[in-house]
Amino acid sequence: MTEPRILIVTPTYNERENLERFVESVLRWVPQAHLLIVDDASPDGTGDVADRLAAADPRVKVMHRAGKLGIGTAYVQAFQRGLEEGYDLLFEMDADLSHDPCHLPAFLKAFERGADAVIGSRNVPGGGVTGWGVGRHFLSKGGSLYSRSILGLPVKDLTSGYKGFRAAVLRGIDLATVRSEGYSFQIELTFRAMRRGFRVVEVPIHFVDRSHGQSKMSSRIFLEAITMVWKLRFEGGRG
Repeated sequence: MTEPRILIVTPTYNERENLERFVESVLRWVPQAHLLIVDDASPDGTGDVADRLAAADPRVKVMHRAGKLGIGTAYVQAFQRGLEEGYDLLFEMDADLSHDPCHLPAFLKAFERGADAVIGSRNVPGGGVTGWGVGRHFLSKGGSLYSRSILGLPVKDLTSGYKGFRAAVLRGIDLATVRSEGYSFQIELTFRAMRRGFRVVEVPIHFVDRSHGQSKMSSRIFLEAITMVWKLRFEGGRG
């Protein structure tokens, strides 16, 4: 049986302090994978670090964008490129070291057992979070519960940004029509995948809050997520 071609996508904005350790760790756990760094013109020089890493290892690729255009559009462009280049499994991960690459083998096992999409879940047995205060726990779990309730989905961690997809899923959900720019992108992709009958599986992960750099969460991103859930429900009602 032919080994699947794997592409791991990580969008970056001011991740200079984290990127090299992230790349080293990912390729240590899944040496057969390729890694695509999508940098939004980071003013701290993250793009230069990415170029240096790519020059040193053919498994590392870089996509430079003109400015801070949103995590959703970064993933859409990178996934579209990955599909064009013939990858079979495409992953999304944060470069801030909160998504531990040690979980990637469990994702691959889930695909071997028949999953179409795999979510790294903080909210299933064996999953968890280190380094968050009460407010951040409330925001994350509350946002996931809010989205689950409105959309009627059984997924326990709808806001997780640690995910993998078969190429067929990304083709089936029509990436060109994805509307989310911020973190509601995570909810939208899972919703679209499940509406089209793909098998979505959660595997437990342990999420560790970043130790370097700043979170990209903002009030605009939060409001987009709240309103996007209702747009998706309306879309589902029509569909």
